Formats: sequence, structure tokens, C-alpha cells
Amino acid sequence: MEDITGIKKVAEEAACEAGNYVLGRMGHLKEVAHKSGIHDLVTDVDKTSEKMIIDRIKKEFPSHSVLAEESGGQAPADAVSWIIDPLDGTTNYTHSYPVFCVSIGVFIKGAVRTGVIYDPSRGELFIAEEGKGACLNGQKIKVSPSGVLSESLLATGFAYDLDCKIANLEYFRAMLESAQAVRRAGSAALDLCYVACGRFDGFWEMCLNPWDTAAGQLMVQEAGGRVTALDGGPFDMFQKGMIIATNGNIHDELMGRLNRR
Repeated sequence: MEDITGIKKVAEEAACEAGNYVLGRMGHLKEVAHKSGIHDLVTDVDKTSEKMIIDRIKKEFPSHSVLAEESGGQAPADAVSWIIDPLDGTTNYTHSYPVFCVSIGVFIKGAVRTGVIYDPSRGELFIAEEGKGACLNGQKIKVSPSGVLSESLLATGFAYDLDCKIANLEYFRAMLESAQAVRRAGSAALDLCYVACGRFDGFWEMCLNPWDTAAGQLMVQEAGGRVTALDGGPFDMFQKGMIIATNGNIHDELMGRLNRR
């Protein structure tokens, strides 16, 4: 196994450097373009943030591969692959709505082994390492104790794909009827962090990309939560299916309600 300590340190430093750059450029964009559709945005800041992260990785680990939102890449086949979202919450960012982050997950021999998510607006740095727990600014975090769906605060998001948006409206309505409340903030990576630290009790979303969930799913698991697909089986971040992430206590109830929406 690779030296996780060294990899985690570089991931942390790269995420913080890029995140601070992103924050400093908020409100001063030079370029905003559309990718797959009108709702799918990319800015010059996304691109520069990604280049900063990749340059740092390649300097330290030239043999490692990269899968990143803007420059692409293949599903990990090498021993080590870095899965990068240089700016999760781009639409929020373009409106100076301070809910966005940098997310880096490191996939080693079949699984994400460490993940770093940095929210520069709040100065919150989330770090997880397989088998060693998850932290927020150096302090251990854990999922909430909530045990009943009707008393739970949930989060979701709506994908760029119109069919996914429409399908999720049915799930959204089901959860409005079943949970205490549902939030939609616009950053899947931060939603997963908030499940990990107990701010949310559960999260579901459809049609996400690997860079949206790589670090966040490990964060939830290492904080004592549970992550599955809609059918309760393992969640595969490369398949764009639904992810369900909870504190574990409400997981079966949430999953059951989603399945009978």
C-alpha cells in the first residue's frame, strides 16, 4: 500500500491552496461558460483551481493518475488515482453564494483510502482516512444520533440532466412528507460532509459524478455513517446511480421510503 500519510498531506495542502485561490477570486470571474447544458457551468476559476491541484500532485507523485471534472481522465485502473472536483458548487459560486468547496479523493487499489474537502468560505477542512476516522479542523467528527426519519433533517440535490431532475422531484416530495425538513444547498460534497459531522441526518442524490462523491462517501463512513445505493447494495460512484448516505440509524427507513415513493 502507498504511503497514505504523505498522500493525505499533499491532498490537504493542495485543497487548501486551491480553495483559498477560489475564495479570493469570488466576484471577479473572467469567464463563465456552459458545458453540457444551460445549468452546467464552468469558469476560469474552476480550470485554474484544477490545474493548481494537478500540478501539485504531479510534482510530488508523477506516476499517479488523475480523474478530474474539467480535464477528465479514465476510471481508475492504476495503483493510485486522484479524483478531483476543483470547485463543487460552481453555480453557487458564480452568484457569490458561499456554498462551495474543493474535493479530493484518493483511490488506491479498488477503494477511496483518503479524502479531503475544504470549504474556504467557512474555513472548514474535512479529512478522512480509511480506518482512522474523519475530522473537521483537526477534531474528530461523528454522525448524528437521530433515529427516526420524521425527526431528521435531510439534504438532496438536482442533477444537470433533466430526466434526473424530474425523477428526483418524486423522491423530494416523498421526503417532504416523511422527514422533518429537506435542504438543497447545491454542493454534494458539502452535503456529505454535513452528514458526517451530524448537521444533516441523511442525504440522497442521483446522477452524480465520481468527483462529487469520492471524498464525501469516505467522510460519512469514517464518521460512523452508512453509504449505499438505492437497493441497499454498495454504492458505485462510477455508475451514476443514486447515493444514499445517512447516520446509519435512519438508513433503512429512508431507503424504504425512497423505494416506494
